[in-house]
Amino acid sequence: MTDKLKIGVIIGSTRPTRFGDKPAHWIAEHAKARADFDVEIIDLADYDLPLFDAPASDLWMPTPNAHAARWQAKLNEFDGYIIVVAEYNRSISGALKNALDWAYKPFIKKAVGYVAYGSVGGARAVEHLRGIMNELQAVSVRHAVHIGGSDFFPLMMGQVKWDDVKSKFDGYAPEMLENLSWWTKATKVARAADAAATKAA
Repeated sequence: MTDKLKIGVIIGSTRPTRFGDKPAHWIAEHAKARADFDVEIIDLADYDLPLFDAPASDLWMPTPNAHAARWQAKLNEFDGYIIVVAEYNRSISGALKNALDWAYKPFIKKAVGYVAYGSVGGARAVEHLRGIMNELQAVSVRHAVHIGGSDFFPLMMGQVKWDDVKSKFDGYAPEMLENLSWWTKATKVARAADAAATKAA
């Protein structure tokens, strides 16, 4: 396979004071440094998604909301994803959960990696997110990048700047990205084989 893998980096928070855009751009730069990735940041704040109110998910019926349809169309452009997730009350943000409820089909049989931040490195948010992505038939890679409370809270309080501390996480990015590459290639090949078999039937 010579074509680059298209990877979408999803910023999973929409708060005006959010931190998530910073590690999103950081992991995107690490991903862009690889020869096998074509990377784009997807910002939830750019999609005016209402609270999910469709009669059923896009797995079962066309989406009746134009904003959600645009969100799904963007996600469909990618072979795999990195979700940058904040821990909100031991889970993911409501904005991210709502966005995932609006988009089931784009994630089916695609790989997902995670960058998380919060009191225990966003670990509890990632565990919830892994369960959600499993239901969406996505493949979560084993490795993730976790920005723990001892680093995150000084950032949140403005005591330090992300540019001053981000290098300490550089060593955690390659293994996650390597796993994401392997699983994205594997699922892309498998999806293409399924499509060819369906076409030939």
